[in-house]
Amino acid sequence: MANAETRTGVAPLVVALAGALSLAVAMGIGRFAFTPMLPLMIGAGQLDVASGGWLASANYAGYLLGALTASRVPLSPGRLGAAALVLTAALTAAMALPVSPWLWAALRLAAGICSAWAFVATSVWCLGALARAQRPSWSGGVYAGVGAGIAIAGLYCLAGGSANASPMSLWLQLGLLALVLMAPVLWVLGKLNNLSQPAAASVVRAAAVPPRTTGLVICYGVLGFGYILPATFLPVLARSVVEDPRLFGLAWPVFGLMAALSTFMAAWCMRHASRLQVWAIAHVLMGAGVLLPSLWPNGWTIALSALLVGGTFMVITMAGVQEIRARAVGDPTALVGRMTAAFALGQIAGPVASSLLLHLPDGSANGLNLALQAGGASLLVSAAWLWREAHTSQRLQEVPHAP
Repeated sequence: MANAETRTGVAPLVVALAGALSLAVAMGIGRFAFTPMLPLMIGAGQLDVASGGWLASANYAGYLLGALTASRVPLSPGRLGAAALVLTAALTAAMALPVSPWLWAALRLAAGICSAWAFVATSVWCLGALARAQRPSWSGGVYAGVGAGIAIAGLYCLAGGSANASPMSLWLQLGLLALVLMAPVLWVLGKLNNLSQPAAASVVRAAAVPPRTTGLVICYGVLGFGYILPATFLPVLARSVVEDPRLFGLAWPVFGLMAALSTFMAAWCMRHASRLQVWAIAHVLMGAGVLLPSLWPNGWTIALSALLVGGTFMVITMAGVQEIRARAVGDPTALVGRMTAAFALGQIAGPVASSLLLHLPDGSANGLNLALQAGGASLLVSAAWLWREAHTSQRLQEVPHAP
């Protein structure tokens, strides 16, 4: 441990915890605090479900822009991550301003960009430091920060809603919470030696596009479309059947807790089955979780949806990225980028589809349910394709190569 600490300047456990806190702020607050805040803002008359969908889409569009531009920002990973976290806290607090939904959408767009920058930067500085400390297997704990941040923000909003706090005051408090959580991250970044490293890696040979990957990219986009609907509207659905904020507010913390635990479960699953088989089964479970609250809206189905969707979306993320990297020949960055872009487009399409459906005749009652059913059905169809692809890949591996 002493040798590892000398290599990074900080104990590996401290580095991993800092990375988890960074992702908790970037994702749990920067991206997804809006989810438990949405029913509170609707209850206060600040938004309706349709406008909430457009604000969510603005954040997801910002995340896509941030992912595409992170390597072009002329800052080292550590400095980019620090700047993005500070901006995330400021943009979160700025949601307390009594402005129009269009200006809120601009704030959510900027918050999405900063969340992506923080996510990319953390993946570079934190995982790099752990690799130098010979602790690369600790990355699962780092990514558990995503679910932990979701749970923390959800519980905070649950407490605030139970105390009848106004959405304005809660946005300010969430911004302050982000500052508190990021303080240890900034300290660790100041201690690490990689602050002077360039943000973009040197250009290397891109991998050729291997055969039978288009379907994988499409399935990963389906993940974005299917999971983002409950990830955005689960507390709203819960509020529609349970008025007590102490009860409907539990849906989002449960979602985050399952997401955090699933990062540790994913590695165990992939030791006992192929990545594609795990991916297919996870799509089936998530599809069921997406469908349930649209077919039988009650507290039990919404709680089960939180368990199923929250417990699978990180498993699918890890299985999908590892599968595409395994198929790559050469640098897999471009292939992983295609997967990420498909996911981002899918998660943008989800809230847009629900918002458009809500404006159809009688859409106020059925629009969100129709979007959930479309997402659930697409997950189940893609699961069948993935299962067939798993068997096809296994047969190809068993075919003896010609001498």
